Amino acid sequence: MKLENFYYNLPNRFIAQEPLQQRDHSKLLLLDKKTGRISHDIFYNVINYLKKGDILVINESRVDMCRLEGNREKTAGKIECFLLKKIKDNKYLVLLRPSKRVRDNDVVIIGEFFYKVARKLDYGKAEVIFSDDVEKITGKYGKVPLPPYIKNENIEAGRYQTIYAKTHGSSAAPTAGFHFTGELMEKIIAKGISFAKLTLNIGLDTFRPIVEENVEEHVIHSEAYSLSAAQAQKIMEARKLGGRVIAVGTTSTRVLETVMSKFGSLKQDRGNTSLYIYPGYEFKAVDGIITNFHLPHSTLLVMVSAFAGRENILNAYEEAKKNLYRFFSFGECIFIY
Repeated sequence: MKLENFYYNLPNRFIAQEPLQQRDHSKLLLLDKKTGRISHDIFYNVINYLKKGDILVINESRVDMCRLEGNREKTAGKIECFLLKKIKDNKYLVLLRPSKRVRDNDVVIIGEFFYKVARKLDYGKAEVIFSDDVEKITGKYGKVPLPPYIKNENIEAGRYQTIYAKTHGSSAAPTAGFHFTGELMEKIIAKGISFAKLTLNIGLDTFRPIVEENVEEHVIHSEAYSLSAAQAQKIMEARKLGGRVIAVGTTSTRVLETVMSKFGSLKQDRGNTSLYIYPGYEFKAVDGIITNFHLPHSTLLVMVSAFAGRENILNAYEEAKKNLYRFFSFGECIFIY
């Protein structure tokens, strides 16, 4: 499949630069993946499209304050550093932006701290060594790791976080969960619909577009996940009783499909997944997906195209633009069923 088939035009005015005041007041596009039928509503009415016995699977991963702003010692040029993974002691794998300004052995100053670039890697990544304990540095200077398409710096940290975020480890948020409020979740549970929890720690590679001409040739990033025995059993029991398994976000989808592909059923598991879902993939665990709108040429757009059909997805995206939907992290929502 050619990469050009997963492109759509999106003027910058559609990219949400801040969250809505009320989380569950975002627009909701409903897409029937079998017929392609589209309808519109508000997210707080999502309960009307859920059935007793359904189970919603949420990603509890919490976004760390892993963005550090510093200045290159030689030129005082501004450099952003996003922590990706601890290698050993104070040595970390990071993403530097703009990486072209930085060379091996450069020093970047962050207040009274600094880091030295040990080795530059591909796609803006580098291995760096910090001058002190990283938790101490991020505790004082860490900021919300907002995606590159969000230019608004005045975002309250709690709004780039789901209300149920618990387990530390993500460099980006599972944004499909932004639309849920405590009150809405209580109403959903009262209707006889349950929630199950898992974790997948999202890396910043999630924003890296596919560059290969053929999408099948892309190599996806690996992310750590965890599904407990109790939560796996809860999902399987709902399935046996005829309930739909509805993944809240592509991250939850990826974990469920990883575990189901591995064992043929859902059970306790943890590890790293590099499962790349593109058209032709046969879904084994997920019956529905609640998700935000995704970037052109992204692995996430390819995943939802595999679930609902490329034409259905691109038609839905065009319909969303006609109805002035807001796109990406702080944007509106789509329920594919």
